[in-house]
Order: sequence, then structure tokens, then C-alpha cells
Amino acid sequence: MGSAPLACGALEALLAAGQDTVVGVVSQPDRPKGRRLELSECPTKAYAGSRSIPMFTPEKLNAPDSVEILRGLNPDLIVVVAYGQILRPALLTLAPHGCVNVHASLLPRYRGAAPIAWAIARGETRTGVTTMYLNERMDAGDLIDQEEVAIEPGDTAGLLQARLAVIGGRLLVKTVAAIAAGTAVRKPQDLSLVTWAPKLTKTDGRIDWNLSAREICNRIRAFDPWPGGYCEWPAGSGTFLKIERAEPVDLDGEKIPGLICTGRPGLVIRASDGGVLCRMVRPQGGKSMDGASFLRGHPINEGDRAG
Repeated sequence: MGSAPLACGALEALLAAGQDTVVGVVSQPDRPKGRRLELSECPTKAYAGSRSIPMFTPEKLNAPDSVEILRGLNPDLIVVVAYGQILRPALLTLAPHGCVNVHASLLPRYRGAAPIAWAIARGETRTGVTTMYLNERMDAGDLIDQEEVAIEPGDTAGLLQARLAVIGGRLLVKTVAAIAAGTAVRKPQDLSLVTWAPKLTKTDGRIDWNLSAREICNRIRAFDPWPGGYCEWPAGSGTFLKIERAEPVDLDGEKIPGLICTGRPGLVIRASDGGVLCRMVRPQGGKSMDGASFLRGHPINEGDRAG
């Protein structure tokens, strides 16, 4: 069961290992996407479809008819990776070996829907992948195995997700083999270490210039590819500028968050403790460009601010 790109890595690893038979794949239904709101299939459905694996896309996974369809597949084990629906008791107990989950964090840290993004946003330098048994609570089941990885200074959520997908697939194959052999461990989570990674919203990408320059740059990386780091340009105009790549820089003078700096090479905007050098930006309705090129077409006046 999976919907996001992370799930494709897990499915690909299971198929490549060839140790077990994937009897079916469950993903979210097609959803409207893009400006034209055209129906689009999720990455896992597209991946499974190209390999002729039986597909099931229920709107309500826990509905009795959905449960019976899955029961008919007679699975020994259910694997859940970035699926998007909560499993209720009828599904948690359907397979003899239960349900296992691949989660893109070192649980119990960063439980929730967006662990990769929030780990980067909060300045973590290490993260990883966890396999665990599912229960009725969010990401609260017993741990089976973990693998740790560094968060590199240039990592965006998209880049880190691609690495974790490979690691998660490898860890899943190892976990499934241990379950089949009866050697998988069950380690309860330490509740004193729980942190949360809530689902991202569009407004999470709106830059708060009252944060430190480092925090702002972390969030720009964390919210790439979605929702992106963006600001109103200039403040009060109703138009927006997406900042795609940035780095903190030292600035002297009065600290006025959001102030667009003149007399500096490139596009620099003040944060609470310094400045943010905007290396790559994309104006609303336009194409990506470097900050200096943007400034040549969008001159600034003394006192202009980003919102």
C-alpha cells in the first residue's frame, strides 16, 4: 500500500529481490492536479501499472467491500509506505504476519505525514528510515529496524526523499526476510522522544522574515518541491516571488526583517539576524532565474520590503 514516490522505491526493491510475491498494490484514487485540475494517477499506481501488478484504488480503504477485496488476495503480510489512509483493525489483523510500515524518519522522531520536510526545516543534520509494525495510532507501532543517513547542506526535500527511497527499499527487503524467518524484533518506541511532522500546507511555504537567515534557508530547502519558499514582492503588491535556492549572509546595519537590500551584489533580503542571498528565484508566472538577473528586470527602491 503506497502512493508517494517513496513507496515506489520500496515496491521496486521487493520486486528486484524476488524473494516474495507481490500479490497486489493499493494506492490512492486519481486526483485532480495542476491548474487545469486534470485527473492524475499517483506515482505508485503508474509504477505498478507498468509492471502488470493487480491494482486497487479504493476511495475508502476501510469500507467493508474494500476489506473483502483485500482479503481475497490472501496476503501473508501487508506493507504500507506513504499511503495516505489510516488502517483500522479489520485491515491490521487481516494478514497473518500483520502490517509493517516504512517511515522516512528515525522514529519516534518526526511522526506524521511530512517527516522529510520538517527534519530539514528544523535544521536536523541526521535522519533515516524506520521499519515498524503498524497499530491504530499514528506512527506509534513497535520498531523493527532503522538505518541512519546524513542530511547534506544542499539537500532539498526532493533530493533527500530520493536517497531515502533507496535506503527504505533495502531496509524493507531485510525486514520482510526477518519476519519470514521469525527473527524480526519488536522494540517499543520511547514516548519521551516523540516529535511531530504535520502534513504540509501551502501557507507553510510563506517566508517569515522575522526568522533567522539560517531558519529561512532551511525552510526553503525543506519545502522544495512543494509548497516552495515564497514571499510577496514587494510587500502589499499581491504578487509573489518563489525563492528556489538561497544561503545566509552576514549584514551590518539596522535589522529590518524583509527589507530588500540595495548596494549589495545579487538579491539580498534581511532576516532577523542577517541576510538571505537569493541565488535562484522564479517570479509569479515566470521562469527560474538567478537573483541578479531578476533584479535587472525588477529594480528596487530604498525602503522596499518583501512580504
